Amino acid sequence: MDLNLNQKNVLITGSSKGIGFGLAQAFLDEGANVLVNARRDIDTSLFKFKHNDQLFTVQADVSTTEGVKLISKKVFEVFQSKLDIIICNVGNGKSVAPGTETSEDWQKSFQTNFFSTTNTIEGLKSLVSKNGSILCISSICGIEVLGAPLTYSAAKAALNSYVMGLSRVMAKEGVRVNAIAPGNILFAGSTWEQKLKDNEKSVKDMLDREVALKQFGSIEDISNMALFLTSEKAKFVTGSIVVVDGGQVRGW
Repeated sequence: MDLNLNQKNVLITGSSKGIGFGLAQAFLDEGANVLVNARRDIDTSLFKFKHNDQLFTVQADVSTTEGVKLISKKVFEVFQSKLDIIICNVGNGKSVAPGTETSEDWQKSFQTNFFSTTNTIEGLKSLVSKNGSILCISSICGIEVLGAPLTYSAAKAALNSYVMGLSRVMAKEGVRVNAIAPGNILFAGSTWEQKLKDNEKSVKDMLDREVALKQFGSIEDISNMALFLTSEKAKFVTGSIVVVDGGQVRGW
């Protein structure tokens, strides 16, 4: 299937490793021009891409308005202020045990898992071309109570609500807004990789008990859905929270 993403200008936040890195590589493979972002230096030698003028980097913290301004400046420099796709991927599920949260814990989690997205979109949405697309990486923890930290789950729930509401506004500009809610994704350096090392039997028991397909998902599972949702093949899809979890969520 030709997704017609060749030469599309794509920004992916939080894309130096993990799911964000996989997303960036997938769009590069489709021939898109990709601007990757992280708070720290990005090692471009890790990416495989066909042309040296496909990949660009910007070091900025999108949880701050100053960071988004740096990205806006870079978009002007490399894409002449024209974006076709924005993917908001910044997030971190680490927090304290449920019931022990402090005000600082809540603020930190929302800054990372919610405001990093709202900052990015509010600062850059005017640069998205008509028929463009905005995609947010959420979590099934924002849909069901699954034992994840409350601060993370609440922030992702807020993100899901934001996506559905914003899609109505951006539709007037011809821009679609969707989210992917991943389930348990296994990759090098992930939390699940460490949990498997610590107690493989416990993890496998959880998969057998909670996940219909009884397995982990991969970064490719997320990137394939992202490619589709941001392509013209999904031109009638907006305001959707697309669950990619192997059948774990029961009440969505």
